Amino acid sequence: MMTRRKFIAAAAATGLGAAGVFTYRPFAEGSAEYEQAVKQIWRHGLGGSSDASAVLRELVRYATLAPSSHNTQCWKFGLAAQSISITPDYQRRCPIVDPDDHHLFVSLGCAAENLVQAAAAMGLRGDAVFNTGKKESLEISLERATEVRTPLFEAIPRRQSTRAEFDAKPLSNDDLRLLETAGSGNGVRVLLLTDKHAIENVLDFVVQGNTAQMRDPAFVRELKHWLRFNGGQAARTGDGLFSGSSGNPTAPSWLGNLMFDLFFTEQAENDKYVRHVRSSSGIAVLVSDLENKSHWIEVGRAFQRFALQATAMDVRTAHLNQPVEVASIRPQFAKSIGIASGRPDLIIRFGRGPEMPRSLRRPIDAVLS
Repeated sequence: MMTRRKFIAAAAATGLGAAGVFTYRPFAEGSAEYEQAVKQIWRHGLGGSSDASAVLRELVRYATLAPSSHNTQCWKFGLAAQSISITPDYQRRCPIVDPDDHHLFVSLGCAAENLVQAAAAMGLRGDAVFNTGKKESLEISLERATEVRTPLFEAIPRRQSTRAEFDAKPLSNDDLRLLETAGSGNGVRVLLLTDKHAIENVLDFVVQGNTAQMRDPAFVRELKHWLRFNGGQAARTGDGLFSGSSGNPTAPSWLGNLMFDLFFTEQAENDKYVRHVRSSSGIAVLVSDLENKSHWIEVGRAFQRFALQATAMDVRTAHLNQPVEVASIRPQFAKSIGIASGRPDLIIRFGRGPEMPRSLRRPIDAVLS
């Protein structure tokens, strides 16, 4: 949204810097609290516990390390003797950017895949079944099995949505094949676009979608609601989009709100996406055969495998979902990349780049039903 230089200039222009009211220090407010939360959240567990309840809670902890739209963590977990249920938390939905709850159910799928990968590492086989009915739930049964620590499991604490420029270098054919295999699933396929013309075509639709969203005041209000402008605020809520994770300066909440209103503009965001897309090695589009919740969950599982496989190869990923979030643009986008049937669900850019500051998660007790 803004560079450090612009941020300091704006503070000086408003008299805040000159008056001594504001001094820019990255992560200054709540930095210790934030760093402690990062260490506690983004880690592997010790494992080897004989306490069944502790194992279930640890599986939930791994599940919560999955991504969710605006980092709302729109899920609830129920614990039973030999199973864990995941249900949607509709109080944490995003009705403007996600009016049909597509992203919400994709997020449940991401959490389920993390849980299944972690279960295998703890000597359990997790089988996930989506139950429709009055109370929709994703039921994951757990049975004893041989312990398997896959590279995808090992990558869980390192995965992140990296909102930064990549190095633009192409990936090898072997790397692309691994990503394609990981991103395919039951009723889900992935298209990998690496040709410059194809990437520019995606960029055109990203700019169209971003422009439409930026001109919608309700979208901007909803996004701003989930922004966390400093480490202390991020640590206290345990959710939302931490400014530092996007490479933006951190600030006291009152000042962050002011700077957001000044600098979060259509042109600035479009310019950022141009840089991000053109620095990427390629674009992945995940497509589901049918447009329903069970398929959206499978999309989430496939994407999470894709992201974990990428992480295992030191490849970063980030979302570019504007062309599939704006319903009027989605059919045109699908046609432009040759999708004759099915719904384009997620658009992901990938490439090698820097690690960014981490988003946070709520405590386990906050997500248990």
